[in-house]
Amino acid sequence: MKEKLAGTLLLCILVPLMIIGYLFIVIVGIFGKVSRVRQGVRALDHFVNATLFNGYAWESISSHAWREREKKWAKIVIQITDLFQKNHCKRANQREQPVIDLILHKGLNQQTIGKQL
Repeated sequence: MKEKLAGTLLLCILVPLMIIGYLFIVIVGIFGKVSRVRQGVRALDHFVNATLFNGYAWESISSHAWREREKKWAKIVIQITDLFQKNHCKRANQREQPVIDLILHKGLNQQTIGKQL
């Protein structure tokens, strides 16, 4: 119950900030230095992967698509990203898989709020 309450309160704080952050990314991305918004875009990528694609929060959609490359949705993502950069998803997975393996090995993906240590 503590985890649900904490999550709900956190979302009430984070969602308005995420909307402001998204607008900032759009404005600066169009009119400013792209390097300034790169980390924000990466964070949104991970957020979408975790929420809509049921992936890991520390993994991009591209890396997740390569891991699940036999599934229809992943094939579509791979085809789209290949239009912009050949083997993008494979490269993303090669970069991110060691991080995923470490997090899973250390159990850093486990519940922390409301859990007895």
